[in-house]
Amino acid sequence: MTEKRVSRWYFGGLASCGAACCTHPLDLVKVHLQTQQEVKMKMTGMAMHVVKNDGVLALYNGLSASLLRQMSYSLTRFAIYETVRDMVGSQGPMPFYQKVLLGAFGGFTGGFIGTPADMVNVRYANAVDGLFRVWREEGTRKLFSGATMASSRGALVTVGQLACYDQAKQLVLSTGVMRDNIFTHFISSFIAGGCATFLCQPLDVLKTRLMNSKGEYRGVLHCLTETAKLGPLAFYKGLVPAGIRLVPHTILTFLFLEQLRKYFGIKVVS
Repeated sequence: MTEKRVSRWYFGGLASCGAACCTHPLDLVKVHLQTQQEVKMKMTGMAMHVVKNDGVLALYNGLSASLLRQMSYSLTRFAIYETVRDMVGSQGPMPFYQKVLLGAFGGFTGGFIGTPADMVNVRYANAVDGLFRVWREEGTRKLFSGATMASSRGALVTVGQLACYDQAKQLVLSTGVMRDNIFTHFISSFIAGGCATFLCQPLDVLKTRLMNSKGEYRGVLHCLTETAKLGPLAFYKGLVPAGIRLVPHTILTFLFLEQLRKYFGIKVVS
């Protein structure tokens, strides 16, 4: 008989919040870069500009909205994925295709539930005040505008992060060279972060092109066909900056999650 620990349903949300606290400055700088009218600054220059004008704490503007997003979007996707995986996989590891399907379902559901927090994250610095203002002034439907895109992205990111992390960790441990320790968690989460960035970058490119368009696209399908005419690499424009943001967040999320599981998880005897 062996004893192991499994995650509690809310650990994913807590781990994501911890990671968000560490990577929020990268998110804020990325938003500033995307909203500048002309390309004048790179990432480091923009960070220095924000600190110089508004102080170091300005790098954490909008943190409450980011945490609200993690406690809705990430909490849901992790809760669904980890709970079902631990129930189904009690007799052995799940096949990779089942992990992918479960990750897609969890991510799609989490993306839908996290849509209001996602919108508030873009428009307001204070999460709770932003939610009430939108609900009062524009109605409940406005809170879920963009839910299709958010849910689709959530599905792709969750497949890349959770399913690929589990599979990478399983493959690393199966070599017998490494044990289940923090170094294994780091390698597996680094791979998962790369997979998540690669999977969701085409959707992010389409989303950015649609948001910045001045009426030249009739819809998502038209934008897709026009981008495809530029070649496959057009869908991966900005892949490195996206990876610089998503990979550290993925690594920190899984490092925090594994530590929470190790010290506070539910004991299971098998």
